[in-house]
Amino acid sequence: MQITKFTDLGLRVLMYLTQEVNPSTVTINEIAKQFDVPRNHLIKVVSRLNKLNWVIATRGRAGGLKLGVLPSELKLGNVLRELENKTSLINCAEPLCVLSGQCNLKEILDHGLNSFYEEMNKYSLQSIVDHKTQQAVIKLHQRYVG
Repeated sequence: MQITKFTDLGLRVLMYLTQEVNPSTVTINEIAKQFDVPRNHLIKVVSRLNKLNWVIATRGRAGGLKLGVLPSELKLGNVLRELENKTSLINCAEPLCVLSGQCNLKEILDHGLNSFYEEMNKYSLQSIVDHKTQQAVIKLHQRYVG
């Protein structure tokens, strides 16, 4: 299974927001520049993260983004499940499979997907940003010039 660019960027935004190097909040422009991604795509990702209450977005001149949850409380499997929005790997109904209802493939793949999410829930956002990742994110923050 390969995650979408949307999910990949969502994870990177969450990781970036774990390190508060500067007292001011982080802007969408900063993240877009740091990760070399289109601002419009990033707005969609941040909007979703905000709706999930994982990111707090404040509008206005002094506005910006900050993490809305503790990194240790945000489980990776839950993030992947929400951002991927994938509960099944195959759809036997469209197009209608001639084996539909007579095959175990969908059930087995669904079990595997759920097992994947459960395994990923053994890790939190904090697990991702410990040690070398933390240092790399801090360096990104420090090199940003608005």
